[in-house]
Amino acid sequence: MDSYQIKAYAKINLGLDVVGRLENGYHEVKMVMQTVGIYDELQFRKCEGGIHLSTDCGELPVDEHNLIYKAARLMAEEYHIPGGIRIHLKKTIPIAAGMAGGSSDAAATLKGINRLFDLDASLEDLMRLGVRIGADVPYCVLGGTALAEGIGEKLTSLNPAPECFVMVATPDINVSTKEIYERLDMDEVVEHPDIDGMVEAIWEESLNGILDRMGNVLEQVTIPLYPIIEKIKGRMKDLGALNSLMSGSGPTVFGIFVNERIAREAFEQLKKERLAPRLFLTSFN
Repeated sequence: MDSYQIKAYAKINLGLDVVGRLENGYHEVKMVMQTVGIYDELQFRKCEGGIHLSTDCGELPVDEHNLIYKAARLMAEEYHIPGGIRIHLKKTIPIAAGMAGGSSDAAATLKGINRLFDLDASLEDLMRLGVRIGADVPYCVLGGTALAEGIGEKLTSLNPAPECFVMVATPDINVSTKEIYERLDMDEVVEHPDIDGMVEAIWEESLNGILDRMGNVLEQVTIPLYPIIEKIKGRMKDLGALNSLMSGSGPTVFGIFVNERIAREAFEQLKKERLAPRLFLTSFN
């Protein structure tokens, strides 16, 4: 095989709780992660030597500051890959949006190089490598519906979440995950989402049980800084979303719909209102 193409799927957080801060400065989290049908595409080709990264997105670096490059270099070193790799990224997932776009691209790189060079690494092998790149990378290797604990690297696969329509909106602002976590005061968190209850609802295939427990403790930090997030959440609910939530540290907001007509009408209305330049109507993946 001389070339291989793979999709890197975005994620949302159906629930995100921060349960403590570790001595190394990382936060201990408890989250329900879910991939959605928004994806980047990566093309891998063998070449004579080196790692050569290109992309259709001018905002991204194409050197060792890119997680794709880091993942490719890690695979090359760990598996003593002969020759080189050319990688091209077609970017669709919004950047710095709380959807793990960079982590998903890194995970897809681990999987893509594994296939391209017939390395026979297991998912567990790739997840162990992934945590060396970033906390979300192991989940992005796994994908689907999962409980994430620790710094995000302790993963439990769950039943696929019930089918629904998911509207995803990313306003035109950049949010620093590092800054949001640094601003989070654990003493001021008065309400934690019921992650255990959500996991139980997922096992029971109860969409209502999931909707009732959607929550994200980081909203209390991000929303005061960027009120547009709360405005988008409110508009999604006004337009028929059964619930709406910020994903990750923001600024992406998603809303859950069960009726396709209502979802499509809401999508068209929000598009007209231009609250968010990046708007998608998709489903769980």
